[in-house]
Amino acid sequence: MKTIILSAITAAIIWGGCKEDEVVKKQQYVLNEETSVAEWKGAMPNNANTGSFAVKSKDLEVENGKVTGGSFVIPIASIKNFNLPDAVKPQLLEHLKSADFFNIALHPVAAFKIIKIEPYSGKDTAAVAGANFLVTGDFTMIGQTHPVTFPAKINVSANALQTEAKFSIDRTKWGMNYATDPKAEGHYIYNDVAIHLKLSGAPKQGAVK
Repeated sequence: MKTIILSAITAAIIWGGCKEDEVVKKQQYVLNEETSVAEWKGAMPNNANTGSFAVKSKDLEVENGKVTGGSFVIPIASIKNFNLPDAVKPQLLEHLKSADFFNIALHPVAAFKIIKIEPYSGKDTAAVAGANFLVTGDFTMIGQTHPVTFPAKINVSANALQTEAKFSIDRTKWGMNYATDPKAEGHYIYNDVAIHLKLSGAPKQGAVK
């Protein structure tokens, strides 16, 4: 009887000494750098260019099967173009890396830090099909940080994380003001850039709490 009582007291002490966040299962997920991309589309009045960036992260936080925090980075040097002939692509890509756009010499990466993720059941027609969460975060690019919010489809399992989102950003908010004058005939690019985020990842080994 004494043994049972002592065991109960010990269990109560151990349980009471644990903080709530210490008994909730947490896991860090790492993005697959081969399949995680941010596709982009920049448009002009009579034309458009499309392409992608690689996306990297090793600290996406998952708690009880839901993404709760973390960040990801976009190496600007990874930029690709999809639509131009191979002979022309280098010219566009070098221009995008220049001070007219991303200024890669001073700002080689862009970064997104998750601030809040909440359930989403809206009807935004521009959102990706099946969007179930509303993601808010700080997006840093070209030395400036501004908040960005977008609906996303996020699915998490014990072995995988899949995220997809469609949204637009106004490039001028980050100081990307090249070719923004509508009166410059033949040399005008719309401010809004369309983004199609496709992320996939897996649990980081040894990161369960």
